[in-house]
Amino acid sequence: MGRVVLNEVTKKYGDVLAVDRLSLEVTDGEFLVLLGPSGCGKSTALRMIAGLEAITGGTITLGDTVVNDVEPKNRDVAMVFQSYALYPHMTVAQNIEFPLKNRKVDAAERKRQVAEAARSLGLTDYLDRKPAKLSGGQRQRVALARAIVRRPQVFLMDEPLSNLDATLRVQTRAELADLHRRLCVTTVYVTHDQVEAMTLGERVAILSAGVLQQVGTPAEVYARPANVFVAEFIGSPPMAVLPVVVSAGQARFAGGGSWPAPLGAHDGAAGVGVRPEALRLIDSGGLAARVLNVEELGHERHILCDPTGAGPDAAGKQVIVRQSTSAGGVVPSIGAEVHIGADPAHVHLFDAVTGARIDDGAEPAGGSDGAS
Repeated sequence: MGRVVLNEVTKKYGDVLAVDRLSLEVTDGEFLVLLGPSGCGKSTALRMIAGLEAITGGTITLGDTVVNDVEPKNRDVAMVFQSYALYPHMTVAQNIEFPLKNRKVDAAERKRQVAEAARSLGLTDYLDRKPAKLSGGQRQRVALARAIVRRPQVFLMDEPLSNLDATLRVQTRAELADLHRRLCVTTVYVTHDQVEAMTLGERVAILSAGVLQQVGTPAEVYARPANVFVAEFIGSPPMAVLPVVVSAGQARFAGGGSWPAPLGAHDGAAGVGVRPEALRLIDSGGLAARVLNVEELGHERHILCDPTGAGPDAAGKQVIVRQSTSAGGVVPSIGAEVHIGADPAHVHLFDAVTGARIDDGAEPAGGSDGAS
């Protein structure tokens, strides 16, 4: 069974805490993505599962076995690296065959499994070539094929698409998704690219500074971010969270405008955020802002604004209004003063002290006023 359980797993490098008490369960056959910015501990977590990094504390279980002291070669996992890690002097067939030879699989069975893996990844015509004669996408498929023939309990993938150009990333992403549907092998996939995370992951685990922030389906982490970090990290273009004071059902900005607060929200200081697609330009009220730039993307435009009405505590923030170009309308000029309204159904509130999500009727930290 390919279940992976991390229980209070910690990793320190001297005084540096890379992963802090990470608890996470990956169910058998699941595709889980570890997502976060560079340096957040996601690759370290993956390497600890593989046994390439010793853990400082906690336990790691693969299947029904605690593997804290089990050598990497005996963990029944297959790892795919960002750098492909192919043997340059070997052909594609020999690279794919290598783990089978190490396991002393007989020659006829090796040939059959290599042919099957190559066929599943479109590599049949390249079996006699060496890596230097392949494109980046083809090399990555060879690395995947080499992992497949091992038939492990778990696939571990460390940013495997980051060296590919944009077109190849899209193509290989689709191939990975199809491969998982066919093989149903438990997969833990590390990336800093949220598009990869949202399109590949059955669930996404978001890390920041070694701490797990939220685990959920792509739809859940997008629609109900657990805190300010997740709200601003997930989504392209991103959400901005601005300081407000909630009163009488309104999230009020320092400059005098307001957005509707979620039904049942407590009064007091908070942060408010709305996804760009749930914002619109209005004639008056809402959030006063100044247009910094207008990005025309063909099917849509992004209007980047300085939220001047949110007060000095919002300095450096940008609010982005996402518009469909098919809807027409007047496009504001750069430097224009505008007002931004929000769809009441898509307003998110966050605790002013902790940054945690305030659900409808939930009590914010620090009492009913939520003040810091």
